[in-house]
Amino acid sequence: MQKKSESSVTSLKRALELLQALSELGPSRISDLARHLGYTQATTHRLLQQLTEGELVCQFPEDKRYALGLGLATLATHAVEQVSHGGEGPGGLKSLCRPVLARLGAALGESVFFFVRSGFDAVCLDRWEGQFPIRTLTGDVGGRVPLGGGQGAMAILAHLAPEECEEILRYNVPRLMGMGTLDGVQLRASILRTKQQGYSAEDTGVIEGVAAVAVPVWDAAGQVIGALSVATLSTRLSGDRLLVVVDLLKKEAALLSPKINPFDRALRRSTKP
Repeated sequence: MQKKSESSVTSLKRALELLQALSELGPSRISDLARHLGYTQATTHRLLQQLTEGELVCQFPEDKRYALGLGLATLATHAVEQVSHGGEGPGGLKSLCRPVLARLGAALGESVFFFVRSGFDAVCLDRWEGQFPIRTLTGDVGGRVPLGGGQGAMAILAHLAPEECEEILRYNVPRLMGMGTLDGVQLRASILRTKQQGYSAEDTGVIEGVAAVAVPVWDAAGQVIGALSVATLSTRLSGDRLLVVVDLLKKEAALLSPKINPFDRALRRSTKP
């Protein structure tokens, strides 16, 4: 019985690693996934079949590649809704940030995002759609990006305690370089600039024509837990307008932060990968 239990735990761990690999690599063939994870093709195929049955993974019939399935989108939506309540009903984190996003969206006419920290990542908890359709690194609500990748994730990372920031960098630098973003030296320089100016507005050029800016959000105890961010066309986020956007973001963050319960279980601190 114990061996069967240990085998089940191993299978679950491998299934989670496989889902993470698909998230990082995008649509992939069995051979590519097996090579990336160090599994045999037989093991990879078995896991993919099980995940496909649960609609967590789907397969493209034209080229036999596998991708994340719509079942994950359903789970992510439910997770965000449950986390948004934080066990406090109307006082939950999403309920608190929604009016903030609405005010910023109405004032600026841009897409506005609220990110929260989840271990080594930043997760999009909510967004307000602006007048200009744009593509972002995190995608829709529930999307995640490594801390340091993108403006919201950088605003969070830069305002963590130095030793915690270093721990995250050791784990995230290889992930970020794999995404084609900044290397370790550039990341540390960006962190320093973000801390000095109180906002992140680095234009990495990862998504052509799109720019973003973000400011940190703290809880009532003064710990950084998330970020408010605006993303729009690059031409709409420069010069004096950038400073106006930053000022509005900072004012809303200052109003929001004292309302955030530092013991809200929706807020995830650092966890080992």
